[in-house]
Amino acid sequence: MTIDWQQETALRQADFITDLKDLLEVASVRDDSKATPDAPLGPGPKDALLKMLAIAERDGFTTKNIDNLVGYIEIGPKDAEEYVAILSHVDVMPAGEGWETDPFTPVVTADKIIARGASDDKGPGMAAYYAFKILSDLKVPLKRRVRLIFGTDEENDWTGMTRYFEVEPAPVFGFSPDAEYPIINGEKGNVQVVLNGEATNGGSVKLVAFESGLRTNMVPGIARATVVTTQSEALVAAFQEFLAANAQISGNVEADGDDVKLVVNGKQVHGAMPETGENAGTYLANFLQDYDFGGTAKSFLTYLGTPAHQDTIGEKFGVNYTDDVMGPLSMNVGIQKFVAGQEAFINFNFRYPKGITPDEIVAGLTAHLDGWDVTPTIGGHAQVPHYVAPTDPIVSTLLRVYHEQTGLPAHDQVIGGGTYGRLMARGVAFGALFPDSPDTMHQVNEFALLNDLYRSIAIYAQGIAEITNLD
Repeated sequence: MTIDWQQETALRQADFITDLKDLLEVASVRDDSKATPDAPLGPGPKDALLKMLAIAERDGFTTKNIDNLVGYIEIGPKDAEEYVAILSHVDVMPAGEGWETDPFTPVVTADKIIARGASDDKGPGMAAYYAFKILSDLKVPLKRRVRLIFGTDEENDWTGMTRYFEVEPAPVFGFSPDAEYPIINGEKGNVQVVLNGEATNGGSVKLVAFESGLRTNMVPGIARATVVTTQSEALVAAFQEFLAANAQISGNVEADGDDVKLVVNGKQVHGAMPETGENAGTYLANFLQDYDFGGTAKSFLTYLGTPAHQDTIGEKFGVNYTDDVMGPLSMNVGIQKFVAGQEAFINFNFRYPKGITPDEIVAGLTAHLDGWDVTPTIGGHAQVPHYVAPTDPIVSTLLRVYHEQTGLPAHDQVIGGGTYGRLMARGVAFGALFPDSPDTMHQVNEFALLNDLYRSIAIYAQGIAEITNLD
């Protein structure tokens, strides 16, 4: 059966954009403050899941919704015992500040679609769905069933997909369209380390509040602090000099008597690639740390402003480890918060290769507390390193399909990002970001290139057809 995958995609482009825009309009950010038994992660993730399943039901597909946490669309022979899984997600990161357009009102230009989730992961997930449509419309023979599974909490604790694997049988193998091409067959371990203690003062300068970061897996793009000092004019002048000396960031400062409010604007990027961003919070702490703060305010600012500042590999903490296959450890200081009289909080996110453990990372952070009475602890859902050999047929087949359709070099690779692919023993991540395309995941003004999404539909359709029929 000879199929022109690109031509089949071209016939469906207009419908694809319509459906993708509908999905992108749902502000599917997890919000525990609005959680209910019917919407365990808040209304947004639930609504996006229902929207995706409704699109599939409109088109006549078999679907299943599991507790409004996860759902799937299935094609292939119903009597087949084995199935292949394509794992995507409909939840998105908070939009953050600084967008040029409404993040949940998709804008389609000549070459791109702009919205939160366009590239992570609603665009690629919808591309996989349209690959399903091509396979179904053309009645492509499939030896196994195939499930396109949509989680609702990939950007946090993977609650939905965890639930799926609790109640459904495991697939034989599969991929997640939630990373980059040519393929991701290895993913580093992922662990959060949390510092949480009292927020006290004691010096001549008082730290009233400090806040930076929205999620542990985002490099903070903005930081704000409020301090009280009798030398407010001198502080304002010094901060302006600090900004002038650090052209990679910007900011502003306002004084009202002894009260001074400071803002730093850095560069918000995905926490898996912290070296490509500018951490606004550690810059602000680096400026403030030399002033006469006391109590835990001094320790908090010094910790952020010295060992945690401008170090994305954990070198200052002594945890900079590199594996020959999986590469180096990366470190992101994702959430930073100080509220006087309440809480001092720092959340680190480490992506680590084989050869170093979370306990060793915690020990490194602990060794540099310099008298701060707080204990670093492992928080969130830790993930161990994951690797599928390049010789596995799922890897070699998908790489061949990618090369056949694009003519681009095809090779295996390891990333620091974590995808649902690691939930399967023979799971990989496959697209939809092309090697030379801009990566705007977790950033303001997130977008996906239309041609990349169209190419991905064709690649996914052929790829699914071929891996589903592997011996």
